[in-house]
Amino acid sequence: MGLLMTIDNGGTFTDACLIDGERVFRAKTLTTPYDLTKCFIEVIKAASKEIYGEENIRALLTDLDYLRYSTTGGTNAIVQKKGPRLGLILREGTNPSFLLGSNEEKEMFTAMVDDRIAGINPNGEGQELEARVVEVINQLLSQGANRLVVSLSGANMVEDEIKIKKIILRKYPRHLLGAVPVLFSHELVDDVNDSRRTWGALINSFLHSGIERFLYNAENVLREYRTKNPLLIFHNDGSSARVAKTTAIKTYGSGPRGGMEGTKALAQHYNIPALLTLDIGGTTSDIGLVKAGQIKEDVYGKIEEIPTSFSLSDLISVGAGGSSIFKVVEGKIVVGPESVGAAPGPACFGRGGQEPTITDAYLLMGVLDSRSYFRGSMVLDESRARAAIEEKIAKPLGVSLEEALVAMEKAYEEKIAKGLAVYQDQADEVTLLAFGGAGPMSACGVARAAGIKQIVIPRLAAVFSAFGISFSDIAHEYQANLVEIKGKGLQEKLNQLEERAKRDMFAEGFDISECTIQTHLSFFRNGEYQTITLDPLDTVIFGLEGAQDIRLHLKVERPIAHIKLENKKKLKEHAPASLYQKSILNTEKQSKEIPVYRFEEMKPGAIGAGPALIEDEYFTCRILEGWTFKVNENKDIFLYDEGGKA
Repeated sequence: MGLLMTIDNGGTFTDACLIDGERVFRAKTLTTPYDLTKCFIEVIKAASKEIYGEENIRALLTDLDYLRYSTTGGTNAIVQKKGPRLGLILREGTNPSFLLGSNEEKEMFTAMVDDRIAGINPNGEGQELEARVVEVINQLLSQGANRLVVSLSGANMVEDEIKIKKIILRKYPRHLLGAVPVLFSHELVDDVNDSRRTWGALINSFLHSGIERFLYNAENVLREYRTKNPLLIFHNDGSSARVAKTTAIKTYGSGPRGGMEGTKALAQHYNIPALLTLDIGGTTSDIGLVKAGQIKEDVYGKIEEIPTSFSLSDLISVGAGGSSIFKVVEGKIVVGPESVGAAPGPACFGRGGQEPTITDAYLLMGVLDSRSYFRGSMVLDESRARAAIEEKIAKPLGVSLEEALVAMEKAYEEKIAKGLAVYQDQADEVTLLAFGGAGPMSACGVARAAGIKQIVIPRLAAVFSAFGISFSDIAHEYQANLVEIKGKGLQEKLNQLEERAKRDMFAEGFDISECTIQTHLSFFRNGEYQTITLDPLDTVIFGLEGAQDIRLHLKVERPIAHIKLENKKKLKEHAPASLYQKSILNTEKQSKEIPVYRFEEMKPGAIGAGPALIEDEYFTCRILEGWTFKVNENKDIFLYDEGGKA
């Protein structure tokens, strides 16, 4: 295994994980939302310093075998509803109301398309049809559209879209149409459901320009340093592919999927039946479930509650994170969903932020150390944190600062615990895997509020989503609707997907003989989603009685070496030595001296009990009273609730 690097671009921090055989290095830098290329380069520089002892980006990029990257760019664009103005071409006479069934769809449609809609009857011929196509395009462009989507309905949808495509290419050569690209919905995905397919095309077009601009800029940076292989983009299906073979919609939610891939690897390695994820970042807490070693997915994944044709991790994003804004509304504390992000950040960052956050609260409670936060590269300002909380929380509630801090923590933990409850009912007993910069700090309190008795804090918790990306391979997935499964219908579709797989992997630099191919059928029966593996092919005709929405799936994969986790071994248990004692404000609103351990100095087999703090360079694990901990062979921290007060 050569040198491998993964980068997860989050809303507040950009994380990197560098794997060199059995050695793993970490790096973090503040995200620069105004220019993602800047933090992309900065985190690579920081990683080079970790492995070489000095900043040497050229040496690192020369030594790299693969660099895999995930970005929040798409997610942020959707949440903020900021992107290009789209023009939508439907079949003439089609009412766009099929896209407007919910408030979320109405709001997103207004942000993306608004009144830039036109209809075409593709059944026309010759000059009449050409004239109508030209008229429609000119109309949409004059309304300000700078990207066009063609999504027709009906049984002949594919043939009709191809007919319009040929006219557009003939009447609007690329050198004339210029920077107004056109996306035809059938080219993105094969789905007979007009709403899902059209929304997928709209979202992809909405994200494309911003994602393309940044990713090609990043790729150009790597090219200047003559990296061995092209930049790989981590997708929301758990695969990675080069920039030119990545559709924009695949980048949406890719960061959280990285965390889920890492969770899946740990669940399978430790044989944990149900692992509930808690990824607390700056703006949200992302919650998911890995059950029986498999990631829980939504077949028709939703983006901002809008169903699409693409499967996505079944995740819940709770608007509570390290940078979420706290306020008092009608005498009660409300957490998020608004966030101060990385800029200006929490009040204690001293970057102009004036809103109270849980980061400010934890600083004043003593959980965070103002001198060692973020490796000591950021000195936190207690006076600014105090001013923000006293003015906007304590004063409106009419309570002391200490009471306000405890109330903030309780509101924060309860909000996240409610999110966990959605998945707890789907397993007899769950273990909580807490990661992200703020996950280990709140894990015990959230778990106790949710009634969870066991927690795992991975040793790479602060960069766990980046670490999870390292379990991905170069792969492409395809799907096709099946109207006829008997005769030649299935085989023809399968041949088409295999040909696409062959072309795409050739573009990735691999022959199809170097890859593995997996195929299966999916369908709904009595409202339940089911699958059948296509091996051997002639058996799949059976067992499909009453099946609906039958789809053929093909995945082609070129494996990349993954890090090997240590197998369970007998460890000599020992009590680690604490660095010092620290005064922490507890839920009884009392300050109590507790031991502080340095994670880097703890060896496998270390055991202890709370209340205590375990400080890593990039995260703080708070262990409440009544909880015990054990550091295992992989230096993952296992926590157990033995009962007791917070």
